[in-house]
Formats: sequence, C-alpha cells, structure tokens
Amino acid sequence: MASDLEFVEFVIDQIGDAGVVSYRKMFGEYAIYCEGKVVALICDNQLFVKQTQAGRSFIGDAVEAPAYPGAKPSFLIEDHLDDKDWISNLIRLTEEELPAPKPKKKPKRKSGKKT
Repeated sequence: MASDLEFVEFVIDQIGDAGVVSYRKMFGEYAIYCEGKVVALICDNQLFVKQTQAGRSFIGDAVEAPAYPGAKPSFLIEDHLDDKDWISNLIRLTEEELPAPKPKKKPKRKSGKKT
C-alpha cells in the first residue's frame, strides 16, 4: 500500500524545526531528507528513521523494523509523531551523525566521429 501525501506532509510539518527538510516520492513511498541527507523513509504511512547511535541514545527502547522487505532495520516511530519537538530533535540528531551524500558522477560524453 502506498503512503498518502497527506501523511507525508504532516510528518514534514512535524520535523520542520530539524533544519531544511524535504521529501521525494520513490516507488510509491517517500524518502525524507534533512540538510540534503536521507534521514528517514515513509512506507505504508509509517515513519522509519535511519539508525544512528545518537538516535538510539535519544529514543532509548527503540522499536526496529525494516521499511520494506529486504531493507535494513530502521527505528519505527509510532508514539511520538504528535510531539513536534521530540521528532524534530531525533531527525536533527540523525542528520548530524549521517555522512554527507557522495557527489554524483557526471556521465561521460561519448566521443564519436561524424561521418
């Protein structure tokens, strides 16, 4: 089941204090970005935050689950979605610990002779 845009926009509003946040639709689900880094996924109208040590310390007794079959486990956030300060803090901590995204390589131009 694909996630609802309404739910995605609610989550984006809730985490808005974490920094520059955005989302991108991917295969019917959504990747959540903070400061240009993928920090979470929304799948089946559930929020899955990438695992970090800072996030684990902040959450305490974290519920872990894969966002989709075959995915690495993430923190499944269910109880704190209505707490804007809590969820923004978790996203900020997660973003700070994740590495910067690797720059994308430019495609090589094919050099061909015109005949």
